[in-house]
Amino acid sequence: MFTKILIANRGEIACRVIETARRMGVATVAVYSDADAQSKHTQMADEAVHIGAAPVGESYLKGDRIIQAALDTGAQAIHPGYGFLSENPDFVDAITAAGLIFIGPSADAIRAMGLKDAAKKLMVEAGVPVVPGYHGAEQGADFLAAEADKIGYPVLIKARAGGGGKGMRKVDAPADFRAGLEGAQREGLASFGDAAVLIEKWITTPRHIEMQVFGDGKTALHLYERDCSLQRRHQKVIEEAPAPGMTAEMRAAMGAAAVKAAEAIGYAGAGTIEFIVDGSDGLRPDGFWFMEMNTRLQVEHPVTEAITGVDLVEWQLRVAAGEPLPAQQDDITLTGHSFEARLYAEDASKGFLPATGRLNALSFPDNVRADSGVRAGDEITPFYDPMIAKLITHGPTRDVALGQLRSALEQTVVAGSVTNLPFLAALTRHAGFAAGQVDTGLIERDQTALTYVEPATPQITAIAGLSLMGLFDAPARAGFTLWSQHVQTIELGEDAVRVTTNGPDDFAVRVGDADVAITGLRVQGHDVRFTGGRYRFSRTDDTVTIFAGAVPHVFTRIDPLARAAEGGAGGDVLLAPMPGLIKVVNTKPGDAVSQGDALIVMEAMKMEHTLTAPRDGIVAQLAAAPGRQVADGDVLLSLEPLED
Repeated sequence: MFTKILIANRGEIACRVIETARRMGVATVAVYSDADAQSKHTQMADEAVHIGAAPVGESYLKGDRIIQAALDTGAQAIHPGYGFLSENPDFVDAITAAGLIFIGPSADAIRAMGLKDAAKKLMVEAGVPVVPGYHGAEQGADFLAAEADKIGYPVLIKARAGGGGKGMRKVDAPADFRAGLEGAQREGLASFGDAAVLIEKWITTPRHIEMQVFGDGKTALHLYERDCSLQRRHQKVIEEAPAPGMTAEMRAAMGAAAVKAAEAIGYAGAGTIEFIVDGSDGLRPDGFWFMEMNTRLQVEHPVTEAITGVDLVEWQLRVAAGEPLPAQQDDITLTGHSFEARLYAEDASKGFLPATGRLNALSFPDNVRADSGVRAGDEITPFYDPMIAKLITHGPTRDVALGQLRSALEQTVVAGSVTNLPFLAALTRHAGFAAGQVDTGLIERDQTALTYVEPATPQITAIAGLSLMGLFDAPARAGFTLWSQHVQTIELGEDAVRVTTNGPDDFAVRVGDADVAITGLRVQGHDVRFTGGRYRFSRTDDTVTIFAGAVPHVFTRIDPLARAAEGGAGGDVLLAPMPGLIKVVNTKPGDAVSQGDALIVMEAMKMEHTLTAPRDGIVAQLAAAPGRQVADGDVLLSLEPLED
């Protein structure tokens, strides 16, 4: 076994690998960029080496610097985590040439599966079913459009390199093909350095079911399936194992196909065979097709660990160190059910736009596995994936595990950045999902309902007012006098909150036109309790977040003088919603535009985001240009009224 390894990654996965290595008595070396100098993974590791500036191209994608760091610190092997260089065969070759061991598959195996078109051809030769489509080398736009016509709409355009939902566009009609192709090509080039695409038939009721495989270079086994059908924009949201509705016959056929695929390329280490499944008439052995192979550890690997009792990172280290497979196929048992929810800094109500911000508060309940690479006080930056944590539950049945997840989300406290926490909680309450009726279109069909957030009630606003007035603090409440009532007023957004203190724990609150009585007030940690109610909260300076279940309501004290002084451009300007790079500008000064028109495409956090006109008008000034880097809140264009 190794005595020291280097982890060529950051965040949650780096912390995850460090935990297993520490348990196995293996020392760890972290690498970090300027933005991660004080990050959690650098604090957890035994050593940490600086490798460059914050952008990934200047740090985490610098394979030569990472290898040199391993050599300088005496590490014997490099664990790639997922993302970044984890599926880069040239990086593997360079590690081997330096006399180090790559904790993962061979460069040849990664190359075999790295390009989706070549991988599908290989799978056809191995006898693995493949979804109909075009996987050839010809990339002319007219040719590809003709191939899409042959396949039949709707089709899915996919960047042939990479994954994670990047470079993918569903196209419903021929008229939309060119725009979808150009978007997929741009995103593929930006994310993977490869603009080539393939085209596949879109399965109308698709499910995404994948098989966890593990090999030693000669033989392979599977550790059952995961259902990853709950997706938005082709990115997974909640994963579970086993798949709802899975039959023994289907599992055997899919498992055999996955093992056949792994053995066809002499696979070593942890990998995942992803299948697209036709869920229109139940799960059938003839209704699944190979989609791609991820030649690395998956983000959702904890649900497999939960149902099998296997530590996949431990297996990775053992096999990379030269040990045989730690088990045989018959040794792998499936127990219970597990869910994983991905908690992201993103705004579900605005099309899941990535968000940034400092995490003023972050805590999880004790009865859930929470894999996280950040802590309270850490900042979510625009440089990396905005994942905050993965919450994993495991129970004897699907209903129990789902109930555990729902409860865990409602007890999670995260403040300082907008997150998808309410959206995740809404998914756990979705009737179809609860019944196991999952497919990749579920979120898109019900997105309006899933992203709707109930406005704050007068009671919630009253509690926020008490907090920002300092009345959660016992000394402030003790200032009540017997001979007079103390009255305070505070402005919170559109509401004026007037509080009359009747006693140290007794308040009469007026919120707009509503009267709220708060009696028996008790505050402990993040909890505030009173007669008939209880909330969790987090306060920083002039802002407080009140959690109603998994829904955070953020209140900021408003200075009336500042409000009167501010002008407010309203809908006359289009602002950058986050830091990013302008890719496409579809308008020019003098153009008449209508509300909702797609005006600008910007790239942020490796994804493209389309910005639309906030209202009808004439483009008066245009500050956006392709190639320009913009900051959050930058004015991109301004509008003037249409002429009568």
